[in-house]
Formats: sequence, structure tokens, C-alpha cells
Amino acid sequence: MGFFERASNGWQIAQNSFKVLKENKQLILFPVLSGISLLLIVVSFSTAVLGNSGWEVDNIGDTGQVIGYVILFLYYLVNYFVVVFFNTALTYCTGLYFRGEEVTVKKGIAFSVSRIGVIFSWAVFAATVGTILRLIQENVGFLGKILTGIVGVVFSVATFFVVPVLTYENLGPIAAFKRSAALMKQKWGESVGAGFTFFLIEIVAILAIAIPAFLIGSLINPFFGIAVGVLGFSLLMAVMSAVRSIFISAVYHNITGDPVENYNQKFVDGLFTGK
Repeated sequence: MGFFERASNGWQIAQNSFKVLKENKQLILFPVLSGISLLLIVVSFSTAVLGNSGWEVDNIGDTGQVIGYVILFLYYLVNYFVVVFFNTALTYCTGLYFRGEEVTVKKGIAFSVSRIGVIFSWAVFAATVGTILRLIQENVGFLGKILTGIVGVVFSVATFFVVPVLTYENLGPIAAFKRSAALMKQKWGESVGAGFTFFLIEIVAILAIAIPAFLIGSLINPFFGIAVGVLGFSLLMAVMSAVRSIFISAVYHNITGDPVENYNQKFVDGLFTGK
């Protein structure tokens, strides 16, 4: 299958993902809540680190290497937990929609709470991997940066289906990682061709936001222009995050033998390049 045909198939599924979000606008609340939570986490960690350094930025590096990596691990842990918690809620609600059931934010949050142990276990696993990669990157030099970059990409691809696996299958973190990697390898191989479509949509959307924001800032008021830009980019990030989660959930349903409406199997198969 050629590149342009794969791009066309990706575009078709992307359109269907946007359609699901359009019919269930409340799903956008999950990435919004996730983003707000992550912002609060960054502020909390920054405040704690600054406080520990006597509120002097120059003293931040004096906390010690071990303590620094502990803080980094905790930061990764909380981040992964928050992201997966809300993505699990969104994925569950997407499944409800596919089955023709009522979709509510309350149902999604309640489900994630019921899976909180599994989500936390995955966050510990992912944070451990992230911390180890960071440690190697900072202590092995140029070769370490190349190695961790490759491993990071492989880990990202292998965990493509982790959230729906954690949502629908009773597996621990390592088993979920293996299951997600097996789904990728078994059906299509390692190369993903769908990202181009979302990338193209994001570029167009960024231009659609940046140009008006710049004109408003230049012609009316700089602060008003910045506000429009920040609001627009925040909304774009929330929409694209929700659409990607819907997309992953839909593809998961297809490859596990549970085809969903509006997601033709031919289009799903065309999103990935065979080995």
C-alpha cells in the first residue's frame, strides 16, 4: 500500500474520530481536566524544589544527584498517573458510545477510580522506565542520548494500545506492555502511518490560530492577542488529545474482533505499514 493511500485512510479514520467527539462533546473535559491537573502538578513540584533550595534558583542543582532522581521519578509517576487516569476514563466512555450506551463524564471518572490500582501500577512502571532512560542519557554522553532516543521511540510505539488494554483487559503493567506491543507487531508491524494525518490537521489548526492571534496582538492589543493565542492553543491540545484517544480506542476495538460503527476494517488495516 502506497504512502498517499495510507494517508487517505488515515484521513478517513481521523474524520470519524472527530465525528465521535462532535457527538459527545463532554469527552473533551477529560483532557481539559488532565491538563489542569498537570499544570497544578508542575506548579507544586516547582514550588517544592524552589522551597528546598531556599527560594534561590541558583541553588536548585545543589540538592544532590540521588535526591534529584527521586524527585524526577515522583514527577514522572504523578504525570503518568494523571494522564492515564483521564485517558482511561475517556477510553471507557468511547466504548460506551460504540455500544450505544449513555456517555457521561461521571461514568468515566467512576470507572477510572475502579481501575486506580492498575493505573497506579502502570504509572510506577512507566516512571521507572523514564527515570532509567533519563539517568542513562545524562551519564553516558552522546552515545547515551542516541540510545535513549531510540529506546524512547520504541517504548512509545510499543505502548500505543496500553490505555485500552488497561481499560478492557485484566492485566498488570508488564503484561499490558507486552500485550500492547504484541497487538502492534501481530497486525501491522512497527511502522505507524496514521500520525501524518493528525500532524497535518494540527499544522493547519496552528496556522488558523496563530495568524488571527498575531493580527489581534498587532492591531488591537498585544495582551489580547496573547490571550487569544493561549486559549486557542489550549483548546487545540484538548481536542487533539481527545481525538487521538478516540482513534486508539476505535482501532483497538477493531483489531480485537469488536468492529465499531464508522470504522471500516480496510481503513484500520491501512493505517500501518506491514513488516
